[in-house]
Amino acid sequence: MPRIVLVLETEEESGSPNLLHLLDMASEVIGTPDVCFCMDSGAFDYEQMWMTSSLRGIVILDMTVQVGIDGYHSGEVGGVVPETFRIVRTLLDRLDSSETGQVISDLNVEVPAWKEEECKEIVKLAGENLFKKYKIVDGASWCNQTDPHKIYMQNTWEANMSITGAGNLPPIESAGNVVRNKTSVRISMRLPPTQNA
Repeated sequence: MPRIVLVLETEEESGSPNLLHLLDMASEVIGTPDVCFCMDSGAFDYEQMWMTSSLRGIVILDMTVQVGIDGYHSGEVGGVVPETFRIVRTLLDRLDSSETGQVISDLNVEVPAWKEEECKEIVKLAGENLFKKYKIVDGASWCNQTDPHKIYMQNTWEANMSITGAGNLPPIESAGNVVRNKTSVRISMRLPPTQNA
């Protein structure tokens, strides 16, 4: 019977800040594995065993745009002091088109032939379930919902940008007529599996 070491990593959604340190601390117990399985991916169904063939990488960055020293009343400085949220939008468009949702080509790589073949098989198996399993509100639509091939490739191989947090924005209930001095966002960039982060 082979020796099996189970490592439970529970900080993934927060960036795994302690993982490498803990693996280093447990290196004598773990040893040098012959095979490493990562049990952190989806499966098409629970009728058979599935293996993930590729995982996208991630780069997370926090961006703050500050113009004013303080917040100023919009009636006094609107049109004088630049709106930081507008500048944030402009900068984000350098990474991801707000019109199309397409990430700049510099962050994508050529898709290997085996991934294209895999895509054909999964699209044939899943059909519209590739996107319809994710519930959205009435009147909205999924990205590229008329092209399951494009959906699969965007979800497994292509770069994608998400804003996972924002700062310096008061809640609507207490927002006043103020040109805020700064706006911050956390940008999460999913990168193709072979892209050098």
